[in-house]
Amino acid sequence: MMKPCTAWWLAIRPKTLSVCAVPVVFGTALAYFEQGHLLWWPALAALLAAMLIQIGTNLYNDVGDFERGADTAERLGPPRATAQAWLSARAVRRGARAAFALALLMGAALVAWGGWPILLIGIASLISGWAYTGGRWPIAYSLLGELFVLMFFGVAAVGGTYYLQTFSLSLAALLAGVMLGSFAAAVITVNNTRDIPTDAVVQKRTLAVRLGRSAMNTVYALELLLPFVLLPWFAVQTNLAWRMTWPVIAGVLAVALYRRFCAAQGVAFNALLAATAQLQWVFAVLLMGALLFP
Repeated sequence: MMKPCTAWWLAIRPKTLSVCAVPVVFGTALAYFEQGHLLWWPALAALLAAMLIQIGTNLYNDVGDFERGADTAERLGPPRATAQAWLSARAVRRGARAAFALALLMGAALVAWGGWPILLIGIASLISGWAYTGGRWPIAYSLLGELFVLMFFGVAAVGGTYYLQTFSLSLAALLAGVMLGSFAAAVITVNNTRDIPTDAVVQKRTLAVRLGRSAMNTVYALELLLPFVLLPWFAVQTNLAWRMTWPVIAGVLAVALYRRFCAAQGVAFNALLAATAQLQWVFAVLLMGALLFP
């Protein structure tokens, strides 16, 4: 029998948390690069709030997919806590609410510091985290999943964190948000492409279900390509010139992942999903290196 602590650990999907953490860390690093100092408590509070929202979203997704019939024995992805009866649906839903409540507490302190822009981002993030698999028209059951992730795990995460440090919003921060958010969207593309057969059965009309397997090869390629296309523009905004070639090294990994994606079948997508999330932080680390180390 699964131990409760192990079940909860698997339910929060720790391997996905880097997707929300990386943009927050990068937004802080970009602000430090531009102004030469760092405000630690807003940075740490923003990181914790982002991870709590991600955990709450994952838990709502766990119970929501189970109740909608999306998590069946035919599912190719990792086993889920509610579907496997490791945890009850009631307990998982309570866990999601608790994560959102803690995020709200963190958010209250951040709103007191950053004002109404942070309030708007926080409210939108919490509502969207619930609506991802909750309500009558869940985002995860529509073709908006990738766009949702790009906006909230990219633009909002980088831009919001940057604003907490600078009380402003630069074009460089927006570009960085799109770049990192595009990688996060690619993670969802891998997940949804893997699940095309089972999602179609339960009317989970994701972009992958609507476009089909072949078209998703192009979608994935564009998501991996976009950050590198925007990189020269980011270099101009930050006046870093040739040092922006550092993240280009990650292009080798991106090409390899695209080839794997085109050939992937079945459970092979699971390892590819983790590798795509790793590409995001590799790119971000190289970009931060260019920013912070002459």
